[in-house]
Amino acid sequence: MRLSTKSRYGLRALFDIAYNCGGAPAQIQDISRRQQISPRYLEQIFQNLKRAGILKSKRGPQGGYCLAKKPEEITVLEILNATEQDVLLVDCGGTTGKRRKRKNECPFEGQCVTQTIWEEASTLLNGLFSGMTLQTLCQRGQAMGIQSELTHKVMYYI
Repeated sequence: MRLSTKSRYGLRALFDIAYNCGGAPAQIQDISRRQQISPRYLEQIFQNLKRAGILKSKRGPQGGYCLAKKPEEITVLEILNATEQDVLLVDCGGTTGKRRKRKNECPFEGQCVTQTIWEEASTLLNGLFSGMTLQTLCQRGQAMGIQSELTHKVMYYI
């Protein structure tokens, strides 16, 4: 399986929001700077994440993007499903319940021993991704010593 940059960058950006913003809206420029991802590309990725109900946006001077749910409620699998068409190892080996209609149906459908391996591996990967949340990633970030801008924010009053 090879995940697209949309998935990889989307996961990094959502981690960034959860880790650095503490519920406050995040500016696209700040996420772009910290994660070194083009702001235009982030906007495209965020459209998919908004459609999936993972992100929400707020307009105005205090606006930006924030998580639509708590970090412990957003799984890596949910993010991958929002950014990828399918999260499968191979085209012929992923079912997740129902058989999906594929453009090129395998001529060995139902008669291929390796197909069961791909289905089992996809099930294991999906289990791993569904058991991992943005909160899990934030805990890993803290354990790795990644600096959070949340702890460095200063509020100025006039």
